[in-house]
Amino acid sequence: MSTGRLIICPTPIGNLEDVTLRVLAALREADIVACEDTRRSRVLLDRYGVGGRLVSYHEHNERQRAGELVAKMRDGAVVALVSDAGTPLVSDPGFVLVQACVAAGLAVEVLPGPSAALAALVASALPADRWRFTGFLPRKRSELQAAFSAPETLVAFESPRRVASSLEVLAALDPERPVAVARELTKVHEEVVRGTAAELAARYREHPPRGEVALVVGGAPDSAAPDMTPAVDAVRRLVDAGAKPRVAASVVADLTGVAANALYRALTSD
Repeated sequence: MSTGRLIICPTPIGNLEDVTLRVLAALREADIVACEDTRRSRVLLDRYGVGGRLVSYHEHNERQRAGELVAKMRDGAVVALVSDAGTPLVSDPGFVLVQACVAAGLAVEVLPGPSAALAALVASALPADRWRFTGFLPRKRSELQAAFSAPETLVAFESPRRVASSLEVLAALDPERPVAVARELTKVHEEVVRGTAAELAARYREHPPRGEVALVVGGAPDSAAPDMTPAVDAVRRLVDAGAKPRVAASVVADLTGVAANALYRALTSD
C-alpha cells in the first residue's frame, strides 16, 4: 500500500512568526510543496531553512496539476499544499486536489493554523456562537442584500475598493447594524474599526481602506429577514407557465432581492 499522502499546511496571513512547528515539520518532510506562488512561498521556506521541491498549484492549473500530484502520491510521495496565506481551500485553491485524493483512497492530513476569517471574527467583538463565512462578498446587489439578511454573524473578505459600496448596501437595509472592518491582520498596519453600518459606510466613502480586508457583520434581527411568500408565489406562477424552476428563481431573485437558492429550496420543498 502506498504511503503517499497530502498534508494541508496553513501559512501565516501576514506575520511569518505565526507558522506552526507542525507545519514546518510537514514542509521539511514533504517531497513536493504545492503552492499558489512559488516565489511567495519560497520567502517563508527560506526564512526557516526549509528546502524541498516547489511546484505551482493555482486556480488556472489545479485540475491538471491535481492529476499529476495524485500520481506522485500513489507512488509514495508526500505532498504539502500551501496557499499564499492562511488555510488552503478557504477562498483559495485546493478543493480539486482534496477531492482527487479522497477519490483515489489517499490519506489527507489537515494541520491547524492561521485563518484571517477566524482572526477577524474574534477581533470584531461580535457574537461568535453562530456565524457563517461567505468568502468574498457577491457583487450583485440582490445577492449582497440576501447575504446581509442572514441571522448569524457574517464573515467575508472584500476588496478595499468595494468596502464603502458594500457597506452602503447594508446601511440602506439596516443603518444601525454592527460591523467590524479588520484590515491587514497580523501585519504592521493592522487595524480593526468597529461601528454601525452607516458610520463605517461614511468613513470609508471618504477614506477608502488599504490592504487586505475582512468584514464582520452582526446578524440580521428577525424583522430584517425578508418575507419570501410573495416571491415564492411568483416563482411558482412562472414554473406553472412553463419556466424551469432554477431560471424562474433567478428571475424573481433579481426583482425582489431574495436569494435564488432560497427561492428554489422553498419551491422544491413543497
